[in-house]
Amino acid sequence: MRGFCCVVLWIFPIFSSTIETSELCYKVPENCQRETNVPLCIEDRMRNCSSKGPRINDPKYFSRQISSEETVNTERGYVIHISGEALQRSSNGRGDADLIVSLLNETFFRVSSSLNTKKGKDSNKPDTILHGQTVLGVWLGKNEVQNLSQPVQLRFINTNQSKNGTCVYWHLDKNGKGTWRTDGCNTTIAREDFVCSCNHLSFFAVLINPEIPAASHIVPLNYISYIGSALSIAFTALMIAIFVCQRRKQYDHSVVIHVQLSGSLFLLHISFLCSVWFSGHRENDSVCQALGLLLHWCLLATFTWTAIEGFHLYLLVVRVFNIYIKRYLLKLSLVGWGVPTITVIICGVTKVYGKYTFYTGEENSTITPLCWISTQIVSYITVNGYLGLVMLFNMVMLGVLLVKMHKLRSQTLQIKDHQRRAWKEWVSLLGLSCVLGVPWVLAFSTHGPLSLPALYVFTILNSLQGLFIFLWFLTLMCQARKEEHSSSKGTIQVSFNSNDETVNTR
Repeated sequence: MRGFCCVVLWIFPIFSSTIETSELCYKVPENCQRETNVPLCIEDRMRNCSSKGPRINDPKYFSRQISSEETVNTERGYVIHISGEALQRSSNGRGDADLIVSLLNETFFRVSSSLNTKKGKDSNKPDTILHGQTVLGVWLGKNEVQNLSQPVQLRFINTNQSKNGTCVYWHLDKNGKGTWRTDGCNTTIAREDFVCSCNHLSFFAVLINPEIPAASHIVPLNYISYIGSALSIAFTALMIAIFVCQRRKQYDHSVVIHVQLSGSLFLLHISFLCSVWFSGHRENDSVCQALGLLLHWCLLATFTWTAIEGFHLYLLVVRVFNIYIKRYLLKLSLVGWGVPTITVIICGVTKVYGKYTFYTGEENSTITPLCWISTQIVSYITVNGYLGLVMLFNMVMLGVLLVKMHKLRSQTLQIKDHQRRAWKEWVSLLGLSCVLGVPWVLAFSTHGPLSLPALYVFTILNSLQGLFIFLWFLTLMCQARKEEHSSSKGTIQVSFNSNDETVNTR
């Protein structure tokens, strides 16, 4: 009896090992994480695994046996319609096959190949934004399903992440490398859902398309940005040089704040051009992350100094008299450069910087890579949200200024200089609109039917903002020299050159 038990205990492990040779499909993605090429490993093992699901419902795995043409709701945000032709090919005419659906991490599908796309053939998009930040893997039976005349439809339930998207699949070449491609898949939008009609089964995803125009407009917009940034760099550098050379003169606080804003713009445009150049020619992720952090810091510094311009306008126009702030410029500098520094340090610790790619979603699309924030929620909060608050405050201050100008004009009894004074006031208003960052408001109007014209205007005005501030700086310098030779008093001082008469913030 004891010998029989020993034989049983010796045979049973061998028997159990033979029945467990078939790997469970829901464990394949986890097991393949140790492989160098995760998509290739998953593709090979999914065709020979057991579709038996886990005891507890897995939100990233779904399986069902299909015996006829059927529309399957995975209850995981995806609805899949299997055509009769696809079922027949997958089962070799036997009539039934196992449908396996797996939701995979997008990090398994990083594109590391060249950024150039082959016209009409593929659309390689490195570090792209995926709908739901997941990739949908679909397998039907043991056989490969491709070149279908009756396509398989995959519906991606849209959770209002984006109104633009392109259906793509992961193509594995002979060397095992993969790229996103669009051939064989058509994209339609039905009831705010992305519907992908594809003539094969593989790894699928919807590439979320950032709000940019058609490919024919990308090249001119790029050139406008590059030329405008180069001009802004030149004129802001010239403005800073003039300020430094004439440092012996006692500038009022407004001019110093303008120079600080110009310094942030100078750094912003340089970091922008470096980010675009490096992301398109290099593959070093650490350097691109550093450039993305630098670009984010410069942009936040520009927004912060724009808000400081609005705060200074508030002191001059609203508070006016009897204000004393000790070490006023030092405190403003700590805020202007400190807030962006703290923000990017926090973002840098969470590793949100990397290569970010804009594309049109077309097969021959033009790709514009940029070292930037790769996490969308961080970009919305620290850029869109912060800019919205700054613009709201500055627009209110600009409205207060308009009211003040109207009251002063109504109190003026002299009519002969009315037109001349009105012209000066409008010039001052335009200059203040520039330093208050009013052109940035157009960033919120690049959607809808007027999105393309607004995008062109936004690109032109903001890329040339350094030039506009330089012209405003020259206007202040000319006015200051004129006031040195004349003791005449103006009835309105909206140019910020009334530091001694209106506010003491030293």
